[in-house]
Amino acid sequence: MWIRHAIALVGLIGSLSAACAQDFRIADAGSAKDWNPSQLKPGTIVFSDATGGGADGRINLIAFADWARTQPAQKKFLSLFPGYSEPTVTKVVSAGAAAAPVVEKLTMYVAQARFVLDRPPGSLELAHYVTLPFLEKIDPAITHSAIAAADVNSLTDPQGTGNDNPQRKWCTGRTMLICIQSIYKLEGKIPIGIMLVNKLRDSPKKVSDHIDFQSELSRLSPADADEAGLKELTGLDAPIAGVIEQNIFYVNQIMKFGKLFAVFQGDPADSGKTVVTAFMALAIKASVLDERRSFEKVPVLRNLVPAQVLMGQSSFNSGDSISAGLPKYARNEIGTIAGILQRDK
Repeated sequence: MWIRHAIALVGLIGSLSAACAQDFRIADAGSAKDWNPSQLKPGTIVFSDATGGGADGRINLIAFADWARTQPAQKKFLSLFPGYSEPTVTKVVSAGAAAAPVVEKLTMYVAQARFVLDRPPGSLELAHYVTLPFLEKIDPAITHSAIAAADVNSLTDPQGTGNDNPQRKWCTGRTMLICIQSIYKLEGKIPIGIMLVNKLRDSPKKVSDHIDFQSELSRLSPADADEAGLKELTGLDAPIAGVIEQNIFYVNQIMKFGKLFAVFQGDPADSGKTVVTAFMALAIKASVLDERRSFEKVPVLRNLVPAQVLMGQSSFNSGDSISAGLPKYARNEIGTIAGILQRDK
C-alpha cells in the first residue's frame, strides 16, 4: 500500500493544470490579507503557500485541525463544505490486527494568490468558464469528460467516506454547474518508477500509471454568495462580482479532497479593474507523510519519499503540470488561469 501511495502522490489533484501563461509573472509574498490591490504591479500575481503549520517539518503543510483553528474563514470556504471534519474510516492500523474505526488525519496544502484584471467586473461572464473547453485549455495533459450526477461514486469506500455533502448531492443544486470525470497519466520518470514498483511488490494488484478523480465546477453569482464571509476570506472590503469553485470530492489515491476557489471583486480604487483572489486547497492523508522510513529503507524508492514528491523535491518530479509537485503546480495553474481571464475579453 505504501508503495502505491508514493507513485500516486504526484497525481494528487486537479482538473486544472499547470502550463503557466506568459501574461503574468509570479511573485512570492506574504499573507493575502496584506496584499493591497493598489500596490500590485500590472501583470503580477502575488502568491503564498507558506502556512506556517510546519507539518512534517515543512512550512507548506499544516495539520487539518490546526488549519481549522487558525484559519476559520479558509476552513469554511475551502473545505468540501463548511462543516467538514476529519472522517472516521474503518481500516487495519497494524499488521495482524483486525480492521477498526479510526479518525483519518489530514494534512493541508493551501496556496493563495491575488492578481488584478484590466477589465471591469461587469465585463466578466463567469458562466463562460464553467465548461469542459475551459478545463482543456488549461491542461491538455488531463483528459476530462462530462458525467451526470447519477455517475458520481457512492463515496462509501475509504477514499470517499466523509465526503458526502450534507447540504446537497454533488453535481446538483446549482444553476450553473458541470460534473466531471478526469484522468491524468503520470509523466516524466514516474512511469519508470511504476514499472520498478510493480516488479518489487508482493501483491497481484499493480500500480496504475494514471490518477482518476471526480469533481464539479460551478459559478456562484453575487446573489448566491456569502458576501460578508467572502470579504473576510479575501481580506478585501469590495463588492463580490462572483465566484468560480471546483470541488474535487473523490480521488482514487492519496488525497481526500481538493478545491479551487476564485473570488472576483471590484477594485476599490478603479471601477475599470477586477481583483481576483484565488485559492487551491488539498487535503492529504497524514499517513502518507508518515511513511518516510519505509521508503528510505528501499534504495530504489529513496527518491519517492512522499513529502519530497509533494513538495517537488524528488528526482521523480518532472515538467510543469501535476508531476512537478504541488508548489510548482499551484503557481503554474493560477498563472495559466489568470492569463486566460485577462486575454478573454
